[in-house]
Amino acid sequence: MSSPNDALAVQEVVEAEGHLIDSHIMEQIFDAVVEYGGRFEVEKFSIGRTNSEPSHLRMRLSAPDQDRMRKLLVHLLGLGCSPVDAGDAALAEAESDRCAPEDFYSTTNHRTQVRAGGQWVDVQNQRMDALVVVSGGGARCRRLRDLRTGDRVVVGMRGIRVTPESKERDRLAFAFMSHGISSERQVETAVRQTAALVRQTMESGKKVVVVAGPVVVHTGGAPPLARLIRDGFVHAVLSGNALGVHDIEAALLGTSLGIRTADGRQEEHGHRNHMRAINAVYHAGGIRQAVESGRLESGILFECVRAGVPFVLAGSLRDDGPLPETVTDMNQAQDAYAAQLQDAGLVLCLGSMLHSIAVGNMLPSWVKIVCVDINPAVATKVSDRGTGQAVGVVTDVGLFLELLSKALAP
Repeated sequence: MSSPNDALAVQEVVEAEGHLIDSHIMEQIFDAVVEYGGRFEVEKFSIGRTNSEPSHLRMRLSAPDQDRMRKLLVHLLGLGCSPVDAGDAALAEAESDRCAPEDFYSTTNHRTQVRAGGQWVDVQNQRMDALVVVSGGGARCRRLRDLRTGDRVVVGMRGIRVTPESKERDRLAFAFMSHGISSERQVETAVRQTAALVRQTMESGKKVVVVAGPVVVHTGGAPPLARLIRDGFVHAVLSGNALGVHDIEAALLGTSLGIRTADGRQEEHGHRNHMRAINAVYHAGGIRQAVESGRLESGILFECVRAGVPFVLAGSLRDDGPLPETVTDMNQAQDAYAAQLQDAGLVLCLGSMLHSIAVGNMLPSWVKIVCVDINPAVATKVSDRGTGQAVGVVTDVGLFLELLSKALAP
């Protein structure tokens, strides 16, 4: 699309490579140009002929002014469309701790490269909402709070390549991601495909991480999740204080939020049981000590301790107690979560919207996420907050875990 006025407009030549058609990236690129009042002329386009061969797009952009072109390029960069420029990425030093240069590049969760010393370098520790620091010929994402004086930070948009994740082309276990979030998906089908994902992840040497809310306990999901941990299908558990409290309450007193897990009836004076559970852990000296002393003999955290599976309980303003292991410093909790997410290949988010969104923001886009919740809005929010690889399974969390445990360890 061009006009005689293009000669007067600001122009740029950009390129994109990847599975542009079946991932609908190309149409998003065209739509973005029109949305920002620009025009485009496709100079070259080649279609990948196999599942592994990428397509290639090269086009000339024009915009009425430099400001509109800058905004357009910022948007296109997130779609994997970068300016054709042989130069290195521009760098600027941080003048003081936690203070980035004004024009710093803010990362996405997609695979990113920067050009340094005439070479394209993969950015390590990829995550969204970070900066890129170049040092010693390498580049890595760094959070703003971790920035230090003298760090060389990528600024502007030159010398940067972003490669969005394509839709799954293997058409195997994760193919159901193409169906989006629906309460009409057959639960057994989603469970079977999730079980296949768990096996594939473990076979590839990656970790299966569970992000769980207290609803896991309330819905009867604690025993099957404990079995999955015991049988070696879970390699880390990330949650908050509430999961730990109610898991231990159920194990010690047979209630969850004061409701008997055996028959769903209100326990007399059951409202105090979660405080009794916290008190018992403090008397034991901690969760591990409660297990080792025989005070705690079942449950999710019991199996974590027995199997050596790490768990992180992140605190919040509303916590009762909290349990002695709960990390109440938010920066420390973020760091602890991030450490357990290293080498993750699959994350199962079970009934915890805030923790699921937080974990999604820490992950690169190639780590698969299955978000299970009775509320379809939870999976939608996780996806809308930038974690586009999340698949929503709308069902009861306890039912899902029971079926999953049977599918993986009959």
